[in-house]
Amino acid sequence: MMITTITLPESRRAATTPASRLLVTRRLSHHRPTSYRIGHEGHGMIPWILTALAMSPALAALDQTHGVPPDLLSKYVPLTSGMNPTWRCLDGSKEIKWSAVNDDYCDCRDGSDEPGTGACPNTRFYCKNKGHIGAYIMSSRVHDGLCETACCDGSDETPGVCKNNCKEIGNKYKAELEAKRRLRKTGSKIRSTYIAFAQKEKARIEGEIAAAALKVALEQREVDRLRDLVERTESLSSAALERKKQSPFYQNLLKHHDALKSLKKEYEKRMQRLKALEDILDALRTGYNPNYQDMAVLNAVRGWEYHAGLPHINDVGKEQSEDSSAEEGSDDVDTGDDALVETGEVGAWTPEELERDLDGLLNTDYDSLLLEHEKHIGAPTTESLLFNLTAYIPDSLLPQYESFRSNLLTWLRTFGVITASAGGDAADTTRAKQALTNAEQSLGTVTKAKSNLEQDLSRLFSPEWFGREGEFKKLDGTCLEKNTGDYTYEVCLFGEAKQKPNNGGAAFSLGRFGHWNNENGIPVGSPEYYSKMFYTNGAKCWNGPQRNVVLVWTCGTENALLSVQELEKCEYQFTGTSPALCLPLGAGASSRDEL
Repeated sequence: MMITTITLPESRRAATTPASRLLVTRRLSHHRPTSYRIGHEGHGMIPWILTALAMSPALAALDQTHGVPPDLLSKYVPLTSGMNPTWRCLDGSKEIKWSAVNDDYCDCRDGSDEPGTGACPNTRFYCKNKGHIGAYIMSSRVHDGLCETACCDGSDETPGVCKNNCKEIGNKYKAELEAKRRLRKTGSKIRSTYIAFAQKEKARIEGEIAAAALKVALEQREVDRLRDLVERTESLSSAALERKKQSPFYQNLLKHHDALKSLKKEYEKRMQRLKALEDILDALRTGYNPNYQDMAVLNAVRGWEYHAGLPHINDVGKEQSEDSSAEEGSDDVDTGDDALVETGEVGAWTPEELERDLDGLLNTDYDSLLLEHEKHIGAPTTESLLFNLTAYIPDSLLPQYESFRSNLLTWLRTFGVITASAGGDAADTTRAKQALTNAEQSLGTVTKAKSNLEQDLSRLFSPEWFGREGEFKKLDGTCLEKNTGDYTYEVCLFGEAKQKPNNGGAAFSLGRFGHWNNENGIPVGSPEYYSKMFYTNGAKCWNGPQRNVVLVWTCGTENALLSVQELEKCEYQFTGTSPALCLPLGAGASSRDEL
C-alpha cells in the first residue's frame, strides 16, 4: 500500500481562512479501490475539496498514453504481456509496472512515466486539441484547476472541468489561415512578376555591359593614339624651341635677367646694412650726452638728423607752435625731394614698385615669352587653308584630320619644304593636349558606367541585396510614405529614409539602406533574413545618436507603409507589406499547419 499526501495549491489556499489548513491523504493501491482520509483544522471549508476528491479516481484511471505527443506514442507500450506487464523508462534507467505509468507518482528519473500528470517536475504535457493544433504546456499546470488556453480540449484537467473549445477555435483558425493562404497565393503571383523583371534586367544589363566594354576599348585606342600624337608634337615643339633659344635676342634677354637678379640681391644686402646703420645712429642720437662737448659725436648726430629729416633731439618737447613751424619747413623740403623724383628718368621705378613688382618680373617664363614673341612677329596676315580646315571638319573626323596634318607637317619639315614655327608648334601641342584630355574624360565616363553596370549585375541575384531570385530588384528606388499628422515619413527602398515636417521646415535623413536582418543565427537569404531592412547613419539628433530605421515587413499584395513608431530616441520602426515577401504556397510551409 502507498500513501500520497496532496497539499493544496497556493491559489486554492488563499481561498481559505488564515486559520484553516486542509490535508488530503490519498491511499493508493494497484489492486484495491482508492480511499481517502481528510483532516482539517479550523472552521473554514472550501468547495473545491469535492473536486479534489473526484479528481483522484480519475487520475488513477488515466490512460497510460494521456499527455504523450504523437511522435512518442510508439514507445508507450508494455514490454511484456500477462497479468503484470512492465514498461521501461525512456532513459532506460528503470523498469516499472505498466500500471505505474500515469499513476501520479514519479518513478523514472527523467519523469517519462508521468506524461499526463504533474507528478514529475520539469516535464511537458501534450494537449491533442483535436480539431485544432496540438500544443505543449508545462506538466506543473496539469490538474491545477485552471483551464489553460493552449489546451482548448480541456485535457489538462479532469473531464468536465474545462470545456472543449477546439472546434470553434479550430474553425476560426482555419478561416484565418485560409485568408493568409489566399493573400500569400495572390502575393506570390505578383512576386513571380518581380522575378521575371529581374531576369529581363539581367539580359538588359549584360547587353549594356557588352556594349560598354566595346566602347571602352574604342575610347582606350583613341586615348592611346592621341597620347602618341601629343608626345610626337611635344618632341617637335621642343626641338623648335631649343633652336629659338639660341637667337641673340633670347640670349641677351637672359643676360638682362641675370643682371637684374644680381642687382636685386645686392640691393637687398645694402638695404640690410642701411637698416643696421640707421638703428645705430638712432641709438646714438637718443643716448649721447651733449655735456661732454664731443664735437665728433655732435656732428654725427646733427648730420643724421638733417639726412633723416628729424628735429634736433634737444628741441623735442618744445611748444606746439614751434613744432608746427618746423613741420611746415620740413614739408617744403620734402616737396622739393618729390619733385626731384618726379623729374627723374622716364619709366624709373619707385622704391615701392621695386619692392612690390621686382619678384614677379624675375619670375617671368621666358620660354613662353619667346613663343609669344615669335607668334607675334611671324604670324601670317591670313591663315592657310590647311590650318583653317578645322573649322569645317565634323568633330567625329577631327582626330583623324589632326593626325594626318601632324604627319604631313612632320615630313615637310624633315625635307626642308617648310621651316618650323615655334608659335605654330605650340598651338599644335595645345590642340593635341586638349583632344587627349577630352578623350581621357570620355574614357573615364564610359569606364565608370561599365563599372556601375557590373556592380548592378553582381547585386541582382545576391542574397545580401536583391535576393537569390532577384525578387527585390523591382523595388529598387520605390518610395513609400506614411502621414502621421505632424510628419510624413518616407522610405525609398534600398535608398534613404526621411522624416518630412508637414508644416514646413527641413527634412531629416533617417539613414540609408545598410543591410538586411543579419542577427546571429539567422541564415542569409531566409524569410527571417528578409523580414527586416536596416537604414543607418542618418542625421544626428540634438544631444543624441544618429537617426536610424528598422523596416519590419511581411507578405502583402501591395507595397505599403503601415505604421511608424519611435521605439527609442531617434530609433524608428516602420512596418509594411510587399508581394516580394510572399513565398509560393509550397515553399517554406509551416510545420504548425496541422489541422
